[in-house]
Amino acid sequence: MTMTTPTGGLEGAAMLVTGGGSGIGLGCATRFARDGAHVTICGRTEDRLVAAVEQIRAATSTDATIQYAVADVTEEDSVVAAVAAAASITGTLDGVVACAGGSETLGPITTMEVGAWRRTIDLNITGTMLTIKHAAPIMAKAGSGSIVGISSIASSNVHPWFGAYGPGKAGIDHVCQLAAIELGASGVRVNAIRPGLVDTELVGFVTAGGEVLDDYLACMPLGRVGAVEDIAALARFLVGPDSTWITGQLINADGGHQLSRGPDYRSIVEPIYGADALRGLT
Repeated sequence: MTMTTPTGGLEGAAMLVTGGGSGIGLGCATRFARDGAHVTICGRTEDRLVAAVEQIRAATSTDATIQYAVADVTEEDSVVAAVAAAASITGTLDGVVACAGGSETLGPITTMEVGAWRRTIDLNITGTMLTIKHAAPIMAKAGSGSIVGISSIASSNVHPWFGAYGPGKAGIDHVCQLAAIELGASGVRVNAIRPGLVDTELVGFVTAGGEVLDDYLACMPLGRVGAVEDIAALARFLVGPDSTWITGQLINADGGHQLSRGPDYRSIVEPIYGADALRGLT
């Protein structure tokens, strides 16, 4: 992040970002802090969270509170504690980005390890559900608030050999829309962002270059890999005062990739599993 002067607009707001220790979550937390918000990040690894808080503070010139809470979003008590920590700063909660997610699966569905499938589904869907479950009542009591789920283009465009990741992200979409319908009466908005290929350490094996990256770029009208700042800017809009009539939306932020097809990972998975396995012959 090169800009260090707060742009304002979120002064006094209390924000929670799950999965805020790295990648898109860290990008969102940094943007919110730069705009004046009090920010709480959470994740499973304390060392990473400590480093992330220091990075956010170094990238901003705000007097707002920047703090962390160690939490596993698949464990309800952890989520309760993280939400409480975020709300303790001002007594309420104005925005939440449910960014914790990921995958343990990459390969043919006929070779899928059931434990990895379940952990991936749990992390993405259950983690988002629990975050909404415990953040929403605080917002509903205040009569306002915005929740943003971080989904993926793998939800809108089928990614062959991605295993549980796409279904998990599709589940996030549905949970967010369900919550949007239920919580609208209390003035709480819920939307989801579907990032395309964003340059984070999670996909460094792709963005480093090669056939898979080339295929991604060929599928994107804008022809470039996304940056965390691209997603953070959209999240900032959705939690801020300029989007108060927007809820229940699933917004692709992917350079236009949703207009094409899912990426081709054959060059990565075929050497591991063999050509036959990619068409179901195990």
